[in-house]
Amino acid sequence: MSTGRYPGSVDVAIVGSGPTASAYARILSEEAPGATIAMFEVGPTVSNPPGAHVKNIEDPDSRSLAQRASEGPGAGAETVSSPGAVKSGERRARPGTYLLQDGYSFPGEDGMPVAAMSSNVGGMAAHWTAACPRPGGKERIPFLPDLDELLADADRLLGVTTHAFDGAPFSDLVRTRLSAVVDAGRAPAYRVQPMPLAVHRRADGRLLWSGSDVVMGDVTRENPQFELFDESLVTRVLVEGGIAAGVEVHDRRRGTTHRVGARYVVVGADALRTPQLLWASGIRPDALGRYLNDQAQVVFASRLRDVTAPKGPATANGALSEQSGVAWVPYTDEAPFHGQIMQLDASPVPLADDDPVVPGSIVGLGLFCAKDLQREDRVAFDDGASDSYGMPAMRIHYRLTGRDREVLERAKKEIVRLGKAVGEPLDERPFVLPPGSSLHYQGTTRMGVADDGESVCSPDSQVWQVPGLFVAGNGVIPTPTACNPTLTAVALAVRGARRIAAGIGSALLMSESDNTMSK
Repeated sequence: MSTGRYPGSVDVAIVGSGPTASAYARILSEEAPGATIAMFEVGPTVSNPPGAHVKNIEDPDSRSLAQRASEGPGAGAETVSSPGAVKSGERRARPGTYLLQDGYSFPGEDGMPVAAMSSNVGGMAAHWTAACPRPGGKERIPFLPDLDELLADADRLLGVTTHAFDGAPFSDLVRTRLSAVVDAGRAPAYRVQPMPLAVHRRADGRLLWSGSDVVMGDVTRENPQFELFDESLVTRVLVEGGIAAGVEVHDRRRGTTHRVGARYVVVGADALRTPQLLWASGIRPDALGRYLNDQAQVVFASRLRDVTAPKGPATANGALSEQSGVAWVPYTDEAPFHGQIMQLDASPVPLADDDPVVPGSIVGLGLFCAKDLQREDRVAFDDGASDSYGMPAMRIHYRLTGRDREVLERAKKEIVRLGKAVGEPLDERPFVLPPGSSLHYQGTTRMGVADDGESVCSPDSQVWQVPGLFVAGNGVIPTPTACNPTLTAVALAVRGARRIAAGIGSALLMSESDNTMSK
C-alpha cells in the first residue's frame, strides 16, 4: 500500500462526516484531546467551513453548484424542488441527493424507489430541514437510562432551539388552531408546540442552519490532532485477531490505495452505506442490514385566509424564510405519527395568477408514520455486482404490512382534519409519498442489549463481533420512530464517543503507570 496524503496510523479512524460522525470527532476532541483522529469522506468539500449547510450559501448559483457536487454518481440528473413533488411513478431525487441506479424494488414488494443518499463533507446535514424533535413513548430506547442526558448533549452539539422563528407571522395562529383539535387529553410534552430546530440567528439577524460544521465546532476544527480527508472512499475495515485495526482507503483524487491503522474505527456513513462497508469487510452479523425502517409520509396543504402580508422580503420556491414557522405535533403511541407543519412562501399546488400568496400563509402539513418493524425489511448486498463506487451493490427488500397500511389510512384522515382546522385545504385529498421519501432510514445496524442475532451493536454502539469497531448514524436506532431521527442518532453517537474516550484515557493511564514502574 502507498502512503500519500494519509497518516500511517491514528487512534481513531472515522468513516463519514455527517452529524453523527462529527459528534464522535467533537466529543473525542473535548474528552480525549490527545487522541489522533482521521475522518474520511467519499465526497468533496462543498462549503466553507467544511460541512456547513448549503442554505447558508447566499448566492443561488453557488448554492446550486454545492448541491450538484453533493450528488455523487447522480450529478446532472433532474431533481425536484420540494418533497411534495416526489410523485408516485417518478424517480427524481431532491437537490443534493442521488438515487440508487437499481435494486430499489423487487416483484411483490413495495421497495424504496426514491431511497436517496448524499456524497459530500457534512453528508445529509448539508441539505436537511434541521428538525430535531425528541422521541416519545415507544420511540424511546427503553434500555438507555441516560437517554435524556444524551439528548440534551445532542441539543448542545446541534445548536437546537425552539425560538428561531419567534418573529414569524401567523405562527401563533397556526399553533392555536392546531392545538384546538390536538391537545385535549395529551400530556404537556405531547401537545402542539414549536418544532425544535438546529438553526440560530447570526449577529446580523440572519438565519444560520446547522450542519456538521456546527456539530464539530471550533474545538474540533482547532484540534491539531484532527484531520479531515475528503474524496476518500473507505473500502474495507481492517480486522486483525478479531479486533478492529484500521481502514483501507482509496484516494479518489490520485487513484491510489492506502492502509491507515487505528485503535478504534467508527463507521458513520448512513443507514445504507454503513452496513455496506461492514459487509464488504467480511463483518456480517445476522442482523446486518435488517429491520430497515423508512417512515411512510403523508402530505397536505392549506391556506390561511384573511391575513395581511408581513413586511420584509420573502424567499421564493417554497423555502423556509423569515416569514416561516414550523409547528410540531408530537408522536404518541395512540396516534403513531409525527407532524411537521411548515409555513411556506409559495404554494405546492398551482394557484390562479390573480390569487397572490401572502408569505407564510401557505401551510404545508406532513405526517410521518412509525413503521411496523420486520426482520425481512432489509438492505442486502450483491457480491457479484458493484455500485458506482465499486462497492457491493445494494438490494432493498421492503414491504408495508397490513398494520402499516392501517396507520397510513389513519394518517390521511388525521392530516385532512388538521388541514381543515388550520385553514382552507388546497386539495381534496392528501398525497402519500413513495417509499424512501422520508430520508429517515433506520435500523440496519441496530443497537441491542445482547448479541442474540437481533442487533448489530451494544448500547455503546460497539459492534458485538468486533471489539474496537463502532457504528453511528440513524441505522443504530432500534425502535419504530415517527419523529425525525437525527437528534436521537447524535445522542447515541455521544454515548459511543464517550466509551472510546474512556478507553483512550485508560490506555494512557496504563502507559504512564508502566513508564513509572520501569523507572
